[in-house]
Amino acid sequence: MNFFTADTHFFHKDLLGDNDFAPRPFPNVETMNQTIVKNWNARVKTTDTVYHLGDIALYFTHPAGISNQAVYDVLKSLNGHLVLIKGNHDSRAFFKYLNNHNFMVGGKPKFEFHDVGVLIKFNHRQYYMTHYPMMMGIVKQIINLHGHIHHYSVNIKEDINVGVDTPETDYLDYKIPFGTPFSEKDIEQMVQGKFTDFAKRS
Repeated sequence: MNFFTADTHFFHKDLLGDNDFAPRPFPNVETMNQTIVKNWNARVKTTDTVYHLGDIALYFTHPAGISNQAVYDVLKSLNGHLVLIKGNHDSRAFFKYLNNHNFMVGGKPKFEFHDVGVLIKFNHRQYYMTHYPMMMGIVKQIINLHGHIHHYSVNIKEDINVGVDTPETDYLDYKIPFGTPFSEKDIEQMVQGKFTDFAKRS
């Protein structure tokens, strides 16, 4: 089964508490990290695939190996095969570190890497997954799943924010615990909800 997420920002202490960017009501990054891991693993099985659309973590140390190891340890604890699409806070050096420490899970590498995006098909649509929102013009049956903008929504009906802070969970008729990757069913409901919302505006 496929799942989708973005902008986990593990270890990013500046997001804690009340702020204008992506407020997260946790007392410390350890609690935030543990909450995301717990909610992720409650839904995702080891055999599932999770498309992470960028900004995995924000944690800088000297030497960089300390932070790389810490983030790697968090990612190792997450269920699923992780397809990682590079965000603006994800360095090629970190992706190289992950690749050097990659391992097999159920016959597939734990980590797969993409610089720009990935195109897949389900529910009779194509989904182009990128970190940044895409302006694709008028296209039929193509949806852009993206992250980057945290608690904002792009004013384009074909763009769906799948980040952990997305406001587009308002299109769901059920609650998703913070940090839980979205299923194909969730995505379909978000797409339909946003289409319906835009139809009401015209």
